[in-house]
Amino acid sequence: MLDISLPLDAETIVSQSAGTVLLRRGDAADHVVHVLQGKVVLGVMTDGHMTHQLGAVDGPFWLEAASGLLGLPHAVDAVAETDVSLQYVSVTDFAAQVQAMPEASQNLMMDMARSQRQQTELGVSRLAKDADARCAEWLLRHAEPDSRVGGLAVTLRERKRNIAAQLGIAPETFSRVLRHLRERQLISGCGRVLGLPNPQALRELAGV
Repeated sequence: MLDISLPLDAETIVSQSAGTVLLRRGDAADHVVHVLQGKVVLGVMTDGHMTHQLGAVDGPFWLEAASGLLGLPHAVDAVAETDVSLQYVSVTDFAAQVQAMPEASQNLMMDMARSQRQQTELGVSRLAKDADARCAEWLLRHAEPDSRVGGLAVTLRERKRNIAAQLGIAPETFSRVLRHLRERQLISGCGRVLGLPNPQALRELAGV
């Protein structure tokens, strides 16, 4: 596992009061935040308020470490629920700790980071997006180039009820959304291969 006892330079330790926004969803992850003490709420903020809470973590805890390792923007908003003590570690230094591990351990850490990121994105999607937006996001995530449709397509490799369960909606709702997307010419085809004739419109619908 990653050594969480990184050398602590007193100048890198910061105290923040309850209510402080520590991370904003969509911002670049140039630092990884190590919560040394205190409680932090994770979720989705609207107009400066945490309107959808995904969960809460207590220090010591690496906050959004997966985003830093994967070079992706933050997936959630984070707000201090209590007074907190933090250490900010640059992504470069954090990644160097992982790269110093044996190769098998590095691969495990990166696999865990990708899995955590996917689960976080799914949780945020269920909290903050309606069924149409969730389905659009799922389609974009599973899209691949396909010569049969002359662009992007999604192959449904699972039963619709399983896909609906992943999205947190009823199978009937999933079928209804696909029908609406087809009527709006955002998807094409009726079998297991769905063409995506207008990916940009799907992105706008998904909010990504």
